[in-house]
Amino acid sequence: MTSLDHAYDQAAELIAGADALLVCAGAGMGVDSGLPDFRGTEGFWRAYPPYERLGLKFEEIADPVHFADDPALAWGFYGHRLGLYRATVPHEGFSILRSWGARVFTSNVDGQFQKAGFADVAEVHGSIHHVQCVEPCTDDIWECSFDVAVDPETMRAVDPLPSCPNCGGLARPNILMFGDWGWVPHRSQAQLDALTEWRRSQRKLVVIEIGAGSAVPTVRRQAELASAASGALIRINPREPEVRHGRGVSLPVNALEALTALARAIGRTCP
Repeated sequence: MTSLDHAYDQAAELIAGADALLVCAGAGMGVDSGLPDFRGTEGFWRAYPPYERLGLKFEEIADPVHFADDPALAWGFYGHRLGLYRATVPHEGFSILRSWGARVFTSNVDGQFQKAGFADVAEVHGSIHHVQCVEPCTDDIWECSFDVAVDPETMRAVDPLPSCPNCGGLARPNILMFGDWGWVPHRSQAQLDALTEWRRSQRKLVVIEIGAGSAVPTVRRQAELASAASGALIRINPREPEVRHGRGVSLPVNALEALTALARAIGRTCP
């Protein structure tokens, strides 16, 4: 038996013996669905060549200042992502997690968990499928029911740009961006409050962390906090799989491969 086989068996035993499962998912969760990997500037530019020509990094384009200074540039990026996420089909790993009755905490804004049928999802950074006023003139958040046309050569949005139904000004995604003081947080906060209340009622909680790197450690921190008392953490990550102080199981593979293998291992554990 290889060390990876042993890790799968350990993880399967944890999942099979859990009273509740919490999935903490980062961007790596969507890679097997065909979504781009933004890891590092080179990864971002491979996904979006026009931004390499402009010399813009991910953290520079994902800045709310562009909605004031150059709305077509800002909505070009988010409009393209909106269309991409709407067209993406969640991979089979989502169905496996749903069959286990898992609850979700994610930094992803793509709505893939909801698309896969999950009802209880805490989106700590918001959702591209919801919008708000740029100002904001109110704290209203509404569902994104429009399409945004984008010129693929320039990655600039084509008029008309989304507008706020209250004041008629520009709308923007209800996403927490870099250096963002205008984000309206109450939708995400309600989700997080519900997750916290649920967590407090669970005794044998197992945490499955998937595709969460250390560069933006929000998801890792949540996973480690939620599993701190028991050490019942399963970390699925092909690049940064290590767990601190041996408190958890490390699976150094992609999401779909790991979840498929875990489903098989659980089948052996619980025939």
